[in-house]
Amino acid sequence: MELRGDKVVLRPVADGDGEILERVVREPEVAEWWSPPDGYERMLAVVFEGEVIGAVQFNEENDPEFRHAGIDIFLTARHHGKGLGTDTVRTLARWLVRERGHHRLAIDPAAANSAAIRCYGKVGFKPVGVMRAYWRNHRTGVWQDGLLMDLLADELA
Repeated sequence: MELRGDKVVLRPVADGDGEILERVVREPEVAEWWSPPDGYERMLAVVFEGEVIGAVQFNEENDPEFRHAGIDIFLTARHHGKGLGTDTVRTLARWLVRERGHHRLAIDPAAANSAAIRCYGKVGFKPVGVMRAYWRNHRTGVWQDGLLMDLLADELA
């Protein structure tokens, strides 16, 4: 599977990508929001101009009464603020809606992660509500609030 956005390509994580992704997830600007994953098998590498710059993952709830998909993403700090996160999320969201048939997508950034919230808003995600003490910061051990955001298929830009 390879998904092409306006600027990025999303593809399965390949041999050798794990080292790069380990470095990215340990960058202070990324580690503030992400704990190191157990592995990258369930992720897609985000490639920009031939370079792996991060990863995106999705999960699917397939119970017919609650069917939806969720998205998580991290990118190297040197590519923050360039619209690459927005392109990544939009590209994956389109695939989840058009190819996987989801009518609703969810994303749950830390409530304090204003850059991520702006990025997701540009794709069309809307705040649903604050989830109090939602995730434990792996560096401090302190529970942090999360912001639940969702996007309906007909709202996707």
